[in-house]
Amino acid sequence: MARVSQEHLDARRRQILDGAARCFSRNGFHATSMQDVLKEVDLSAGAVYRYFGGKDELIAAIVNEVLTGIRNAFEEAARQTPPPPPDVLVGWAMDEVLGMGSGGPKKGVLTWEGEGNFPRLMVQVWTETMRNEELAAVMRDGFAKVRATWTKIVEGYQEAGMMRADIPADHVARTMIATAQGFAAQQALFGSAPVEVIQDGLRALMSVEPPRSGPSASAGPAR
Repeated sequence: MARVSQEHLDARRRQILDGAARCFSRNGFHATSMQDVLKEVDLSAGAVYRYFGGKDELIAAIVNEVLTGIRNAFEEAARQTPPPPPDVLVGWAMDEVLGMGSGGPKKGVLTWEGEGNFPRLMVQVWTETMRNEELAAVMRDGFAKVRATWTKIVEGYQEAGMMRADIPADHVARTMIATAQGFAAQQALFGSAPVEVIQDGLRALMSVEPPRSGPSASAGPAR
């Protein structure tokens, strides 16, 4: 029997993950059966179960891949001294997450028919973690690693004098993550929007200055 190359095995695994991601994105986790995945990837049950024991393993593999990809991208950014400004960094990250790099839609679990798969998958995963403790543990571990990477980036801003240093870096990191997550959620719920939208919004927020003078300069919002 001819020996199957690692390249072939990796390509087959990639094929299965891509097909499963398309199914989950279109119909959700609960409405998608393994039979749907088999039909999507045009493989036998034996070929698919050689790589994944079932739907839960497929879901966990996709989540792990997405989180690892995001973390790796930001670890690369964290090595830059100083890191790119927040609007550039978050915009670039969203470009990566939505699968729409400068070369067009990327092949992989993050693209489906030319549109970013991640926003729809993200909402599905959030819902699934409410009932699936194993997946919730994967998400918690992945979020902790991503948060640690973002915290390093914020510390780089602070060390370079680009950002005030009297606010805990972790608090800023969480806020930046929430901004990216919120933009992705808007994509899933209300339709796609160019990455320039979040970049412009961040630039505007970064430009806010306290009022120069007047009785309301130190006052809170009117009630």
